[in-house]
Amino acid sequence: MSHRGRVKTNSATAERIARKYEADAALRRDGVIDPTLDTISKESQRSIADHLTDFEAKMRAAGRSNEYVRTTARYIREIAEAGEFENAASINADAVSRFAGGLKDRGKSARTIQAYLTAIKGFTRWLSSHHKLPRDPLSSVKKPNPKADRRRERRMLLPEEWRWLTMATSSGPERYGMAVGERLLLYGTAIQTGLRSGELRSLTRGRLYFDANPPYITCKAGSTKNRKDARQYIQPELAADLKAHITTKAPKAPVFSLPHESNMAQMFRDDLAEARNAWLKEVKNDPDEYANREESDFLADVNHENELTDFHSLRHTCGAWLAMTGVHVNVVQKVMRHQSITLTMDTYGHLFPGQEADAVGRMREMLVNPPEALRATGTDNQAAETQTGAQRQAQRTQRETTRTNATESDERTRPVAQRESPKPLQIADLGDDVRSDAMENESAPSRTRKYWLNREENPKPRQGVAQQVVTSLAIRGFKCSSSGGPTCRMP
Repeated sequence: MSHRGRVKTNSATAERIARKYEADAALRRDGVIDPTLDTISKESQRSIADHLTDFEAKMRAAGRSNEYVRTTARYIREIAEAGEFENAASINADAVSRFAGGLKDRGKSARTIQAYLTAIKGFTRWLSSHHKLPRDPLSSVKKPNPKADRRRERRMLLPEEWRWLTMATSSGPERYGMAVGERLLLYGTAIQTGLRSGELRSLTRGRLYFDANPPYITCKAGSTKNRKDARQYIQPELAADLKAHITTKAPKAPVFSLPHESNMAQMFRDDLAEARNAWLKEVKNDPDEYANREESDFLADVNHENELTDFHSLRHTCGAWLAMTGVHVNVVQKVMRHQSITLTMDTYGHLFPGQEADAVGRMREMLVNPPEALRATGTDNQAAETQTGAQRQAQRTQRETTRTNATESDERTRPVAQRESPKPLQIADLGDDVRSDAMENESAPSRTRKYWLNREENPKPRQGVAQQVVTSLAIRGFKCSSSGGPTCRMP
């Protein structure tokens, strides 16, 4: 080799190389060499940096924000450097798994590890789908569940906390370049719309529609997390305040003069701390109550369950308050713009009022008086008091009347000699144990129906229940007798 690292070739060597290229070209023309596989082989030898440049262009073309593109590329570069990946072909699952294990050993959360793995797995999936790798080398790598190790659980504001926050902020100083009135408008808009910090930052005067009924705010897809246009409705009072606020602003001017994104959370916490101090001072002359309030989570930035309060808590408050008002879960999902109903229920399901209690209450009738028992006995003193029980009773009476009329009609048309004498209907003691092989809904003579009796709710003796059946049949026209055990005959 020369000092420049080039290989010296003679005419014979050059001729052999030329013949090889010609032979390969002929094989491609004849279809012996698959052009796609040949392309994949070449692309897999390109450097990670070259492929990453193309991948960044792909993300920007897909409408991803500059911050998202920068963060994703940084994650991929860190993993490639740690795994010493020189080209696309050198990416392997074992090295990536070791990197993820190292993050966990350094105390990184499952959410952070998931973000790294999402970036590199998206990169290799793109490489394989665009014929730069023969397959996805990281398809077997599993991402951790961020819910299993969440480091940042946000809490909502209580309505009473919002009242104190409003009072304290209105009398507080300017913070991070934002005046008092503008901060109150910002917090109120965040709670009513559920817009995120970046989405609020993108709002301009031209995106506010005050003349509509009801008024609403729009946020373009380029600024939303799900890359879809958002229309968020607001209350008329807030619309009037916002209209007065933007009177002197240009159509494309931002609605809010927000501080740097790194100061948004601190600005809100400062106002929250001011509100808590005012709440404590209210009882400064009552030592016992003051001590109780000091131990309380009210207006605290971090509560006893380590749930913290930051600017994003205002969005969380929006979803929580919607759930607490009792609106349908689908409405909450649409306002919060969640991709799936599962996310909505996981986040706010426990706040929907009375759902669990109502469900258990509705189960009581099933436990005390199962439907099969109701149909078999025709009695349900407790269920008959409800509208549903009355409807079932009316439907049963109508069906049985129809069957009885049909039987009587058939009986009248048959010869007297062929008519059968009515058979007695034995009324079983409903408190007796039934055979273990008896099945519900069976009508064979050798079977017995399974009846349910809640002895705690109905402490009457067994014969009392049987007598209720006799009475019910007697009302319907049956001829009943209690001698030798309750029996009833058809009229």
